[in-house]
Amino acid sequence: MNGGTIFLDEIGELPLGTQARLLRVLETGEFIRVGSSKTQKTDVRVIAATNKDLLQQVQSGKFREDLYYRLSTVPIRVPALHDRPEDIHLLFRKFAADFANKYKTASVQLDDEAKQLLINYPWPGNVRELKNIAEQISVLSQDKLITAKVLSKFLQPYSNNRLPVLASNNVSNHEFANEREILYKLFFDMKKDVTELKRMFLDVVQNPGMVQHSQSFLNDLKELKQTDVMQPVIVQPSGLQNQSAGSISQPSVPMTIGLNDIQEHEEVDESLNIIDKEKELIIKALKKHKGKRKDAALDLGISERTLYRKLKEYDIEE
Repeated sequence: MNGGTIFLDEIGELPLGTQARLLRVLETGEFIRVGSSKTQKTDVRVIAATNKDLLQQVQSGKFREDLYYRLSTVPIRVPALHDRPEDIHLLFRKFAADFANKYKTASVQLDDEAKQLLINYPWPGNVRELKNIAEQISVLSQDKLITAKVLSKFLQPYSNNRLPVLASNNVSNHEFANEREILYKLFFDMKKDVTELKRMFLDVVQNPGMVQHSQSFLNDLKELKQTDVMQPVIVQPSGLQNQSAGSISQPSVPMTIGLNDIQEHEEVDESLNIIDKEKELIIKALKKHKGKRKDAALDLGISERTLYRKLKEYDIEE
């Protein structure tokens, strides 16, 4: 191959073994095809691109220093998208026009608030993320004039330090960081902790070596369960036995436990599955809005695309 141009994208991701082979080709201008033993000549122009700091990669031993200096003959540094905000809306218009032509539809337009939101977004995924957002809006949005509220549904939540957050006043929840699901998980974990404490307490109460008259307590509990009398049982723990002369035994402390606590301990595991709760909420939302996905998704605080995925995942019939 002679006189051509080779474009190597994400050069910083090349394994060290591949870097050595590439360096050999660049230095000697020779290569051998896979499955062949014949050496072939090449004279090409190489353009390499990366979003990483290759000098830092060299210092950390992830990139060959000799290959770096071989490739950096004419370095061209392109600032990140968030460092050139004047290009953001221009690129979005270009991508939106391309996708409108691809999908045979009208090109989407942004109002003033949506433009400002687009410019203020930090774009951690750079131009690729902007292009992906433009395609999502072109395909999924029913209205061609996009408001800031609609645009926020397609952007990841962020804070001033450009780190992802769970929720924001101006940006809606992303499908992979749904605040409601996180809260459900937190509540169920707390309930599990309470259940575990009750189980530990019952173990202490039922242990003959730690509780005085434990057999009497169990008999009373059995009688209560048979008669369904919900009365509290007073348990008197035994004090510490004197180990030597002059030692003081710990006074006994009365404790109260009711049969309701034990029954709640037995029944609590039935409602700890977050998937079942999520499925139940989705079904309720669909019934509430008479099968309208858009309204149900808005009520649940998720995107319509996420709701569609959940319907398929849980095999929910509308």
